[in-house]
Amino acid sequence: MDEELWICHYVIAFIIHSISARPYEVHLEKSVPVLILFSPLFFYWPGMNAAVRAVVRMGIYVGAKVYFIREGYQGMVDGGEENIKEASWESVSSMLQMGGTVIGSARCKEFRSHEGRLKAAHNLVQRGITNLCVIGGDGSLTGANLFREEWSGLLEELVQQGLIDEDAVQKYSALHIVGMVGSIDNDFCGTDMTIGTDSALHRIIEVVDAIMTTAQSHQRTFVLEVMGRHCGYLALVSALACGADWVLIPEMPPEDGWEEKMCQKLSANRAGMKRLNIIIVAEGAIDCNNKPITTDHVKDLVVRCLGFDTRVTILGHVQRGGTPSAFDRILASRMGVEAVIALLETTANTPACVVSLCGNQAVRLPLMECVQMTQEVQKAMDEKKFEEAVKLRGRSFENNLKTYKLLAHRKLESELPHSNFNIAVLNVGAPAAGMNAAVRSAVRVGISEGHKMFAVNDGFEGFYKGQIKEIKWADVGGWTGQGGSLLGTKRTLPAKYVEKIAEQMRAHNINALLVIGGFEAYLGLMELLEARGKYDEFCVPMVMVPATVSNNVPGSDLSIGADTALNAITDTCDRIKQSASGTKRRVFIIETMGGYCGYLASVGGLAAGADAAYIYEEPFDIRDLQSNVEHLTEKMKGAIQRGLVLRNENSNENYTTDFIYQLYSEEGRGVFDCRKNVLGHMQQGGAPSPFDRNFGTKISAKAMLWLTKKMNETFRQGRVFANTEDTCCLLGMRRRALVFQPVVQLKDETDFVHRIPKEQWWLKLRPLMKILAKYKTSYDVSDSGQLEHVVRNIRPKESDPSGAM
Repeated sequence: MDEELWICHYVIAFIIHSISARPYEVHLEKSVPVLILFSPLFFYWPGMNAAVRAVVRMGIYVGAKVYFIREGYQGMVDGGEENIKEASWESVSSMLQMGGTVIGSARCKEFRSHEGRLKAAHNLVQRGITNLCVIGGDGSLTGANLFREEWSGLLEELVQQGLIDEDAVQKYSALHIVGMVGSIDNDFCGTDMTIGTDSALHRIIEVVDAIMTTAQSHQRTFVLEVMGRHCGYLALVSALACGADWVLIPEMPPEDGWEEKMCQKLSANRAGMKRLNIIIVAEGAIDCNNKPITTDHVKDLVVRCLGFDTRVTILGHVQRGGTPSAFDRILASRMGVEAVIALLETTANTPACVVSLCGNQAVRLPLMECVQMTQEVQKAMDEKKFEEAVKLRGRSFENNLKTYKLLAHRKLESELPHSNFNIAVLNVGAPAAGMNAAVRSAVRVGISEGHKMFAVNDGFEGFYKGQIKEIKWADVGGWTGQGGSLLGTKRTLPAKYVEKIAEQMRAHNINALLVIGGFEAYLGLMELLEARGKYDEFCVPMVMVPATVSNNVPGSDLSIGADTALNAITDTCDRIKQSASGTKRRVFIIETMGGYCGYLASVGGLAAGADAAYIYEEPFDIRDLQSNVEHLTEKMKGAIQRGLVLRNENSNENYTTDFIYQLYSEEGRGVFDCRKNVLGHMQQGGAPSPFDRNFGTKISAKAMLWLTKKMNETFRQGRVFANTEDTCCLLGMRRRALVFQPVVQLKDETDFVHRIPKEQWWLKLRPLMKILAKYKTSYDVSDSGQLEHVVRNIRPKESDPSGAM
């Protein structure tokens, strides 16, 4: 066993006693003792506390008695009241916004030994703990599984030593395990994202954005080292998110002569009027001879060959700290609840499993299958089988790498495929952070495919006015970190101007159209589809990429810009709650954007720890408002003396934000006072989050490859002619994959009056928010993760490149 395997540990335990019926609609016929065990290797990640909070509160909700085990495995080995202490609902309050771990972490050599594990088993049996929920990487999970395999033998030894009796052996005969993956490196196979990764990307991008301003001012080159000794995910996604000139990661060692190629690219970028260069190096970066590539080596190389003013920045443990992002809070909360449900559903034959994220779904995978594949990645890298290692990392990693290669390295004119196709790209609707990253991706992928790219300013309004011009590779440099829409965007629909738009399509010989925007873009695409019968100019492939903070586009679970808006809401709520740290008993009423779509209010409420979120999709009346006031009044009598209520702007035309504020103020008089805040357009502003930059970049690249394919398929007699429904599509995230859907087929899924989809996946998260706020409600587990198997990412090399995203 690897010596590092048993170092550290951060633990929470809770025990479930007799439960007659589960309030979340699944019946339990047995008592289930549970332990929650956090990560070894003395590491911690933002989002851990959100997981702690979710597991503890969900456990209490289903009738559990909860214990904290302080100082990790050391506390489990030492036992005692100081190390294993009962937790209450209030003990995990105000934890969501805190990074790291609030209950301690420590190294524990003793747990590496059989004797140490015997002591730990004794302490668990004394409290009836027979289930483990482990948050960590492959070392944590492998260690917990070994403990599980040894369990029966450890109990027999305890009987022989007279520490427990035979009844205890029978009662606690099996140890069950459910894992949650926490690692900022995102190096665990079986999940798209691990808890802490998104927060680490936020820290990196914040630093990179700051550095880019000073680098541009002084015409400097910056070499940044980010974490990732064995996995280059942080470096790769950071490079995508900031448009870095060069990235060095363990999974993609550069070939001999890379130094000259890198310097040539840096020099060419400077010659193209770019005033700065960014090079990102993973701490585990190596060359093709397994020789480490250090930041100092890269700096010396640039200075020696190019003479550029070059500086090195090593981010270090900054990446592990800070406030967790909205994504990590939501991920950890969902995984924590799913882990409790998984433990409640275990049987004697249930294998140890890990709760993972696949696309937008929680799934359960056999723990040791994931661990085995993770170890296979390292084995492949040790054997210099880097292509195999990339595939084993999973599709998310592979797609990021492919997209980076498409966008970062400009081909020579002689290397470009021959194409006479012209593609127009435009933004439609309200601005959303990440739009510029999507446009940059589209332009550069289109040029790489040999097409001529045209930018349309101010949406369909600019289209009919002829505000169209060719856009080059260098024109979109530095766009990934820019908020808003650099192309300009308006809500104008094309129906009234189809004739003029057709004239512009004809004048510029537009062969395909990429529309990036929100609900107006969706409506606009349908209007252009209808105009095909009258104007042949619209008989070209057309695709829409959803981009709106409201996340209200049918056909897609997620939209570009929504994550940035969620982070703005979460950050603001954190500050608002903090403002009351010296004021007792205060409730805040916060109004969010979203039109009639309650996504921001609901998911933002989950991330911020709200007590209630009022939305249009879930009608409420005065009795509900009164019930919420009574709930907060009862809450304020305890140790928790702050409340947070979110309201979607169009949730109800009569129960306005002012009305709710006045009602709460009057009904809470003498118990708590109220404050209100309308967040407004701050939710649309600011630099895009790493998620939105990456999502916009990848989805737009996939859209461009699809357009290329469709143009080639519909090219007949010297022109493109596409008049079938499947050539006018929306590209959206559906559960686990990005899929192209003809817009005409989405009509039945759309509530056009309120501009929302008829069915919205995130509504299933609302009971979760209520449970964590201590409301009595039912929780539907019909869509909870079922045990699956790890799918190896192996495809023929000749497969369609558009399917790789």
